[in-house]
Amino acid sequence: MGLDMNDIKLDTSAQQASGEPIVQMRSLNKHFGSLHVLQNIDLEVAQGEVVVVIGASGSGKSTMIRCINGLEEFQSGELRVDGHDLAPHGKASRALQTIRTEVGMVFQQFNLFPHLSVRDNVTLAPMKVRGLARTDAVTIAERLLDRVGIRDQADKYPSQLSGGQQQRVALARALAMEPRLMLFDEPTSALDPEMIGEVLDAMRELAKDGMTMIIVTHEMGFAREVADRVIYIHQGEIVEQGVPEDVFDNPRNERTQNFLARVLKH
Repeated sequence: MGLDMNDIKLDTSAQQASGEPIVQMRSLNKHFGSLHVLQNIDLEVAQGEVVVVIGASGSGKSTMIRCINGLEEFQSGELRVDGHDLAPHGKASRALQTIRTEVGMVFQQFNLFPHLSVRDNVTLAPMKVRGLARTDAVTIAERLLDRVGIRDQADKYPSQLSGGQQQRVALARALAMEPRLMLFDEPTSALDPEMIGEVLDAMRELAKDGMTMIIVTHEMGFAREVADRVIYIHQGEIVEQGVPEDVFDNPRNERTQNFLARVLKH
């Protein structure tokens, strides 16, 4: 079996037909000691939707999306991901194991295995987690590396690649698990300016193909272009959300206005 981006289009159409949001948060609260990082977060993400999360550093953006695949535990509230309920306090569950196979994530840092080639970085999870034969995993890897524009780098090692190339390998690796949801935690923040565009281009193509995505980013032009909905978080609270035109051009909340006035003038 192989993975083609056309298959992803069909899969996401089926997801949208099911009707249930792929992510549902109800009164979600997260604490780091005495610090109340997430405060009564209510959020639904529809299947096939692209949601971009913006806000100042330390506002809780990354923590919120890391709760979705159990990388951060939450203390109270409800969290349902792709039909599976996650328990508070990080309690181990079969649901969490399932969610981690269905939710892909791309981090600020690339987290590639330096001793493995690009091809082997991408094939590892499908072979170990999904039990695919190497020939099938290689077929998937090469299609995805071609999809993100670096198939010609398959035999190289991460240290031989630019930062932008490494991040595209990380994207291909996440897609190799055939995720139903992709999370992006500031995927361009560790890149030199000239490398940011190539990663954003790969993400634009995913958005066009209908992949469900939640993206934490400081790239406001990209957010305006690809988002179905923009969410602004301030000190652990969702204070404004809407279509990009409303949030960027006519923000209602004074805190959103102040934030955008700072970031958009640079």
